[in-house]
Formats: sequence, structure tokens, C-alpha cells
Amino acid sequence: MRVAEVVGRVLYGHGARHVFGVVGSGNFHVTNALVAAGARFVAAAHEGGAASMADGYARTAATVGLLSVHQGPGITNALTGLTEAAKSRTPMVVLAPEATAPRSNFFIDLPALAAAVGADFHRVRATHAAEDTGAAYRAAARGATVVLGLPLEVQQAVTEPWSGPVPAAAPTPVTAPQIEPLLAALQAARQPVFIAGRGARSAREPLTRLADACGALLAVSAAAKGLFAGNPWNLDVAGGFATPFAAELIGTADLVVAWGSTLNMWTTRHGELIPPSAVVVQVDHDPAAFGVNRPVDLAVAGEVTAVAEALLARLGVGISGPGGATIGGWRTPELAQRIRDHGRWRTVPYQDEGGGAPATIDPRTISAALDDLLPADRTVVVDSGNFMGYPSMWLDVPDVAGFCFTQAFQSVGLGLASALGAAVARPDRLTVAAVGDGGFVMSATELVTAVRLALPLLVVIYDDAAYGAEVHHFGPDGHPLETVTFPETDLAAIARGYGCDGLTVRTVDDLEPVRHWLAGPRTRPLVIDAKVSAARGSWWLEEAFRGH
Repeated sequence: MRVAEVVGRVLYGHGARHVFGVVGSGNFHVTNALVAAGARFVAAAHEGGAASMADGYARTAATVGLLSVHQGPGITNALTGLTEAAKSRTPMVVLAPEATAPRSNFFIDLPALAAAVGADFHRVRATHAAEDTGAAYRAAARGATVVLGLPLEVQQAVTEPWSGPVPAAAPTPVTAPQIEPLLAALQAARQPVFIAGRGARSAREPLTRLADACGALLAVSAAAKGLFAGNPWNLDVAGGFATPFAAELIGTADLVVAWGSTLNMWTTRHGELIPPSAVVVQVDHDPAAFGVNRPVDLAVAGEVTAVAEALLARLGVGISGPGGATIGGWRTPELAQRIRDHGRWRTVPYQDEGGGAPATIDPRTISAALDDLLPADRTVVVDSGNFMGYPSMWLDVPDVAGFCFTQAFQSVGLGLASALGAAVARPDRLTVAAVGDGGFVMSATELVTAVRLALPLLVVIYDDAAYGAEVHHFGPDGHPLETVTFPETDLAAIARGYGCDGLTVRTVDDLEPVRHWLAGPRTRPLVIDAKVSAARGSWWLEEAFRGH
């Protein structure tokens, strides 16, 4: 059996069921081996799109994503999406053929490339093909983006046949987390807040029970939006996307516990959200993450679920102070009512800035209208740009798997392809891709892929005819903006040219065709070109630019 076939079989044996990519000579045989084993190959229009599809698939399906590309330019075309995945710690394996001859046109220093973007690197050897491939998959499953080097000559080498079984992973030594200082902090707190991040996405149940035991309010970083959906003590996203009421409550906390979150500038509003008097605790499985963005008073090493369950085992029903009084006293019926009344952006009043000639629609207004119109069982995928807070704050999601936030590298143009991967992962849900006009134009070629797959995908373009972030960053200082503003373009017509349904929206009434599309059969994507008002920039982006 040739090594390329072994690699494909081993990956399938470990659980790989979808592979995204663009096939060339270097990855032809390994991709076909995966297909022959039973995996589904999703052909993208461009390797950059394929990388984002694999990323979006892995995040939404909570499994390892697989990307297959050509040697040399195939991997460099995928580099931006690969960097986003690595920075997000997306579990993903990149099948990267290697031209090892330095004088080959296709030669690149693949290990150095992987290291430069923060990805792990593994290489398949002819005599250890199954072992090396399995090790790469297991590393990805533990939370890494892995570039798997496949030297061309090694792929063609003949080796021992492989048909399984999948070798068992060596057990990881488990050390009991040191919870005593955190236990004491929880016992002392009267107004605790939990902020759960990307590293806590699988820990809803133990964190919810722990919060109930100690009277904590619940919040998340943007990467974990939806984790506590439906919980009456959920404040939703902390940081720049926080409602005024959520920011007020977090600002009065006496204990903030970050679960799998590094409390970056987005989550803390450059440190201003968390009061200086609060005790700040960080729980993370990676000690290197402690204090990377701000000082913490206490660091607890361990998996989020393990730490929460260890605390619960010590606490029993609840935390009791002197005389048996329950600790964490700010969970009152009155506060629960205030969270219901003021805890969502839909309840925050605003001055509608739509209108004009030609008419534009306020991005908050269209987001709220879509939230009412679309089914609750949805996946929302958000690209980067000035617009990104509107869908993130006004579109509810049913759970943490329903939100995909492509912001780790802050690259414009990854959202559309990421949404395709998410749609493949969860065909039972409506996938909504929220993009700006700049990001849409960068990635529109993947509409070809969406049409080929007949995906029931809704693409919402927040179209301000500009790179809005730059307009609102530099415009107030009087800088010329001709390089970042553009004539109005009929993006709905472009979408129709790719085979999608296309709709231009300037008022809420223009959304009526969406209702008919939702009724079915939804055999091709619908692209909404929303001509949004752009009188001012977003407040969250103003905060972000302070960190540049």
C-alpha cells in the first residue's frame, strides 16, 4: 500500500468524515484515499476559502477539521485562513504536500511557515506513516491546528498495508487541580461574575451548576457567545459587545473568574470593564496563558470542566458562610427581572439613523428585524469589520455551537467561507453569514461552492460602500478617504450571477421576500445586499483601535 493511501485510511479511522480543499497533483492521491475510505470531499473555489471552510466546520461540529491543498502555492493560498485557525486553536489537520528539493518551484520551508503562524508541524515518514498520521490527528483533537507535511516522494513510497485498528492514544497524566485558593475566593465573594471564553465552550453544565451554587452571574467572551443561552442570569457577551446594563453589573463585581478566557482587550474594554477592587482569577489548562493580557490575582491550572467539578464536589448544594447563610447574595428576583428587561441589545433604545436618498437602513434595525424573522435554530457566522457588532449583538443564537466568530487574526474576508463549513457541519440549522461589503467582495468566489452544494445559506451584507473601519478611524482627523470608499455597487446582482437568489434591502419592508425564501425549499443561497447607514463608526471598533 502506498503511503498516501495509508494516510487517508488512518485519518478516516480516527473519525475524519469531511475534507475541504482544492485538489492538485500533490494531494490528489491522499484526497482520493480519504474519499475511498468513506469521507466526503468538499471542493472549494480557492484554497483560502477551503481553509476557512475547514475552520468553520471544525468549530461548529466540535470535531477535527481537515484541509487538503496542493504543495507550494496551495498552502500559501490557504495561509490567512490557516492563521485564523491556529490563533483560534481550532482542531484542524492540514494535508500539506511537500516538494523537498530546494530548487523545486514548489519548495517552501513548511516547518518554518507553520511555526510563523502558530500551527504545529508534523511530518509523515514512509516507515511510520500510520503512527505519524495518528499522532497529528490526536494533536489536533487536543486543540491544535496541525500542518501535516507529506513529502511527495514519501507519499508514493510502498509500505505495509493498514486497515486498523486505530492505535489508542497514550493516557494523559491527570493532576488534581489546586482549588483551595479559588474555593476561598468564592466563599468570600458577594458579587461574583464568571466570564467563560473559548476554552470553556464544552463546560456549560458544570459552570452553570457552580454559578448556581455560589450565586454568580454569567458572561462570555465573544468567542463563546451562546454558551449560557436561556439562563436567567446570563449577561451575554462581556467587553465591547456588552449591553450597558451588563457592563454596569460586571463593573460592580467583587470577584471575576475567567474560565478558559485570557481576558483580552476586547473582553475587558482595555481593562476598564473589571473594577480595580475586584479579585481576578484565571482558570486555564495552559499555564502559559496566565496573565498574558492583564495581571490576575490567582491562577488555577486545569481543564475548565475538571476545576468546576472539583469545586462542586467540595461545595455540595451551595456555599455557606457563618451561620449557614448563602454566599453570593446578588441573585435576587429584582435583579432577574432587570436582566430580562435590560440584558439584551433588543431592549436598549436607539435613534434610528436610516432614511435619506437613496434610502439606507440602520444596521441595528435590519439586525433586529432579521432576528424576528429567522428561525431560532440557527448558526450565525460573523466576518470582521466595522459592522461586526450588529449581528453579534442583535442576532440571538441557541447555543455556543450556533456562533462562529472569525476574529482571532482580525482578517476581513473569512466569514463567508467559514459559514459554508458551518453549514456542512449543521445542515439541520439555517446558517447565516454576516459580512461587510469589503469582505463579501474578497470572498464572493465561494458562492460558486455554496451553489454547487445547494446550501440553505443566508448571506447578509452590511453594505456601506466602504471599508468602514478605516473611514471611521481616519475620517474624524480629516484624512482623505478616497482609497477606502467606493461607488454604490449592486451586490445582489453579483450574487445572482453566481446562481444565488439576490435581494437589495433599504427598508424593513424590503425583507418580505426573505419570508418566502425561508418557507422553502431553500435549494440555493439567498444574498441580502443591505444598504446600511454609515453616519458614524461603531463604538466597539473605537475601543479596539485604541489597542493599535
